[in-house]
Amino acid sequence: MAAKKDTTKVKEELKTKKSTKKTINESTGARVFISEDDAYLFAQGTHYEIYEKLGAHPSTEDGVDGYFFGVWAPNAVDVHVAGEFNNWSDSAAPMKKLGPGGIWTCFIPGIGENILYKYVITTKSGEKIFKADPFANYAELRPGNASKTTNLQGYTWHDATWMKNRAQKDMNREPMAIYECHIGSWMKHPDGTEDGFYNYREFADRLAEYLKEMKYSHVELMGIAEHPFDGSWGYQVTGYYAPTARYGTPKDFMYLVDKLHKIGVGVILDWVPAHFASDAFGLAKFDGESIFEHPDPRRGEHPDWGTKIFNFGKTEVSNFLIANVLYWIKYFHIDGIRVDAVASMLYLDYGKRDGQWVPNKYGDNKNLEAIEFFRHMNSIVKGMYPGFVTIAEESTAWPKVTGRPGEGGLGFSFKWNMGWMHDFCEYMKLDPYFRKNNHYAMTFAMSYNSSENYILPLSHDEVVHLKCSMVKKMPGYEIDKYANLRAGYTFMFGHAGKKLLFMGQDFGQEREWSEARELDWFLLQNPLNKGMHDFVKELLTIYRKYPAMYTIDNGWEGFEWLNADDKERSVYSFYRKDETGKKNVLFVINMTPMMWENYWVGVPENKKYKLILNSDEERFGGNGHTIPAQLSAVAKECDYKPYHIEFDLPPYTAAVFTFQ
Repeated sequence: MAAKKDTTKVKEELKTKKSTKKTINESTGARVFISEDDAYLFAQGTHYEIYEKLGAHPSTEDGVDGYFFGVWAPNAVDVHVAGEFNNWSDSAAPMKKLGPGGIWTCFIPGIGENILYKYVITTKSGEKIFKADPFANYAELRPGNASKTTNLQGYTWHDATWMKNRAQKDMNREPMAIYECHIGSWMKHPDGTEDGFYNYREFADRLAEYLKEMKYSHVELMGIAEHPFDGSWGYQVTGYYAPTARYGTPKDFMYLVDKLHKIGVGVILDWVPAHFASDAFGLAKFDGESIFEHPDPRRGEHPDWGTKIFNFGKTEVSNFLIANVLYWIKYFHIDGIRVDAVASMLYLDYGKRDGQWVPNKYGDNKNLEAIEFFRHMNSIVKGMYPGFVTIAEESTAWPKVTGRPGEGGLGFSFKWNMGWMHDFCEYMKLDPYFRKNNHYAMTFAMSYNSSENYILPLSHDEVVHLKCSMVKKMPGYEIDKYANLRAGYTFMFGHAGKKLLFMGQDFGQEREWSEARELDWFLLQNPLNKGMHDFVKELLTIYRKYPAMYTIDNGWEGFEWLNADDKERSVYSFYRKDETGKKNVLFVINMTPMMWENYWVGVPENKKYKLILNSDEERFGGNGHTIPAQLSAVAKECDYKPYHIEFDLPPYTAAVFTFQ
C-alpha cells in the first residue's frame, strides 16, 4: 500500500509541475536572454528567429515579471530605455553591451503591456537621440511614434487545417484570384470618427463576407507594417515588425488572418525591403551612423523618393529583413508576400542620374548584394514554409525572377507581368477604330509567358495619379465603357497567369482611388455597376470552377490561340486546356462596337460547345443579345482547325464555352 501511495504522490507532483510550467509559458514565456550564440548567428546573418530576442519581450527574472529589451546599436556609446514607466528619463534604465557585435540588453521589472517606450542612444559625438524600436511588435498610433510593449502569446488559432493543406500545395497549379485591398479606405466606419477606420476585427468580418460572396482566393493587404504617413499607403515603413496601430492590436490582426483562413482565403502582405522612411525616430542613422542603410548616399538613398536604401551586403541587415518575413509567417500565419519595387533593388542606377550611383565591382549596374539577398531570402523562407508564396513586383526584363537560385534565378514564386498590364491598359484605352492597328499588343505576352510564373496585375498603381479608374479608361459612351471593361476582364481571366484586381474595380468604381475616402459603394445601386459586380463574380466563379483556367499557367500546354490574327475585326479567340480533356474552356472576345454576324471560330474537336458566359446579358448591364446555349461543331476548316462553330458575335462581347 505504501509503494502505491508514493507512486500516486509522485504523479501528482509531476502533474503540478507541468501545470505550473504551462502557466509560466502562457503568461510571460519565462526568461528571455541573448546568448553568445544568438549574437554570433545574428552577426553571421543566419539568426532566423532574432525577433524573439531583439525588441521588447515579456520576461521573468528571479520570479519577477517585466520586460526584456534588446537592440542592435554597434556605434552607440550608451543606450537607455525611456518610457512612460520612468517619465521618459534618458538615464534611469541603462542597457548593457554584449560583446563586440553591438547588441545592448536589459531587463526592467514591473512593466506590463501597452507601455510606450523608446531607446535613448548616445552617439559618438555625444548627442542623445530617441529612437523607436526596430523590432517592436506594436507602436503608438500616429502622429505619435513611440514603440509599445505587447505580448504576442495567447491567441487561439482556428486554422490548423488551412495551414496543413497550404504546406502541401503547389500554388502554380492552384487558383489565385487576388483582391488587392487597403483597409483604411475600403469602407469607412459610420460612427463619424475622424479617420473612420474599421478595426482589424470589424474589417475581417465584413471583408470575409465580401470575399466569400465574390469567390476571390486571396487578399493582398497594403500598408500593414507600421508607417507614419497615410499618404505613403504603407510603402514608407518605420515599424517592420509591428502591424499598424491604425486598425488595432497585433492580436486583432491575428483575428483578421484567422477569419479569412476559416473561409478559405489566403492572406498576402505588401512587403517593402527596397527602402524605408527617413523619419528621425526610425531606422535612418539609427545609432548616429548608417547601420541599416548604406553609408554612401549614392548607394543608400533614393533621390526621387526621399527614402533610405537598405545595405543588403550587411549580414545583420539581411538578417533583419529575412527574419521579418519569417516573423509574419510564424506569428500571423500569412500565406505570401508581394515584394514592392524589386527593380529598384536589382539596379544600382534605378531612378538615378549620372553621378548619383556607383557601379559594382564589375563596372555594371547590377546590385550584387540585393541579388544574393533575394536568393537567400527565398531559399530560407520557402524551404521552411512549403506552400508560402513570394511575389516580385519587377518591371523589367530581368531573367529568371522565378527561376531557382541554384540555377541563376532569384527564387520568387511569381512575378507581376508589368508588360502585360501596360499593353492591356494601353490597348483598352484606344478608340475601337484604332485597335486593329495595335492588335498584337494583346497577344504579345503569350510569346514570353513560359519564361516566368506570372501574375496579371491591375493594381492600385493603375487607378491613381490621373490614370483614371479602370472603367473611366474605356472609350465610348457610358454603356460602352462598361461593356468594354467586361470584355477586357474576360480576356484577363482567360489569359494564362494568376490574377490580381484592385478593390473597387470589380464594380466599376468611377473615381480614382484615394486613401482618404472609402470606395463608392453607393454605385452598386446603379444597374451598370451592379451588373459589373455580378459579372466579375461570375468570372471568378468560372475561374475557380474549371481547372483548365489555372493548372497550367506558364506553358503552351495550357493555352492555345484559335485566332490571334483577326485584327480587322478586333476579335480574339483562344482556349484553355484541361489536362484531363474533360472541361476545356473556349473564349471569343469582340473588342469593337460592331455585330459580327455568322462569325466562324475554328475549333479542335467535333464536339458540342456549351455557352457558360455571355457578357452582353442584360443582368450584367449588356444589351441582351443572345448567343445559342449550345453549338455543334461543323466539319469545315477554319483557323487551321478541321472544325468550326458559328454564331452572331454581339458588340463589345465576350462569349465563353466549355467542351470536352
